[in-house]
Amino acid sequence: MDQLEFLQIEFLENSIKSYLIFGFILLLGLLLKSFISSYFRKIIYKIVGDSSNENGKSEFDNLLKKPLNYFLLIIIFYLSFNQLTFPESWNLVSSNEIGLKMILEKGVSLLILITVFWTLLRVVDYIGDRLKFKAQKTESKVDDQLIPFAIEIGKVLIVIFGILILLSNVFSVDVTALAAGLGVGGVAIALASKESLENLLGSFTIFFDKPFQVGDIITVGSITGVVEKVGFRSTRVRTFDKSLVTIPNKNLINSELDNLSLKPVRKVKIDIGLTYNTTVDQIKNIVKDIQDLVDDHPNTNEDGLVRFMNFGASSLDIMVVYFTNSPDWKLLVDTRQEINYKIIEIVKKHGSDFAFPSTSLYFENKLKQ
Repeated sequence: MDQLEFLQIEFLENSIKSYLIFGFILLLGLLLKSFISSYFRKIIYKIVGDSSNENGKSEFDNLLKKPLNYFLLIIIFYLSFNQLTFPESWNLVSSNEIGLKMILEKGVSLLILITVFWTLLRVVDYIGDRLKFKAQKTESKVDDQLIPFAIEIGKVLIVIFGILILLSNVFSVDVTALAAGLGVGGVAIALASKESLENLLGSFTIFFDKPFQVGDIITVGSITGVVEKVGFRSTRVRTFDKSLVTIPNKNLINSELDNLSLKPVRKVKIDIGLTYNTTVDQIKNIVKDIQDLVDDHPNTNEDGLVRFMNFGASSLDIMVVYFTNSPDWKLLVDTRQEINYKIIEIVKKHGSDFAFPSTSLYFENKLKQ
């Protein structure tokens, strides 16, 4: 027993035994941290994971590895340092009063709760990704729009719940009294966040009224593109030049919106200017051939119209109007290109040409006698 008496030797009012236990817990925890983290991830994956996805486990590990490691690291340091006590000679106040002990205790609690709710948010992200993947395999677009919306609601609820837990357990705030105070100041908050509330109500209006769905092509003002996501505050639209435009939801419900995906056809209108030396017979033949072209093309319907319309300032103008059989953008531009090529061939075939802006000047020469 005398050989173990050195363990009772104190340094800074803590025995060597306490320091050894501190080092043992710290070292053992750091060595087992990866194993414990992997075990926790495996348990959580069994609850929320998708066994049908081959890459699901690796995706899940990538999302949860970082927050879980931080959580375990904080726990390890807390358990190890808990074996030591502050020297009484330092005259530190208790953890119930403002001081070093309170700061450390509250800080540890704060970090633990943050990592817990961080982990929960990552779990929600994983569930959202899995649901989005399954939604892409269905023909309905409703789930493509509903799932991101539900995921955002879930995240907001977790954040709100997390803040309330932090205020109650870390900062000792009376949450009930706080809720009552917010009720009194609710009007002021509502006025201060008027635009945010309008956008939130706009998102619900879009969801229930369904003026468009994810994947639809819409035009709002000068913006035309494909709807990628409908969120709480805004809707993201991918334009045809690949820009991602964020539009506040209140603007979508207050502005005129054209859902091009609901159109059974897409209209094309172009004006062709021929030179003034084109004869009447040439114009008639050109009009007839272009009319046959738009009527017989496999991607247009029979509502096309080709007419000689105007005597322009420097051209004889022919109007060409036709409709593609689908609202698809790629089909529209491909069809328009094919018809444009054919129109050039038709005009050249009949011996005419395209006019360009020009001005003729006539000089009158009067000789004085």
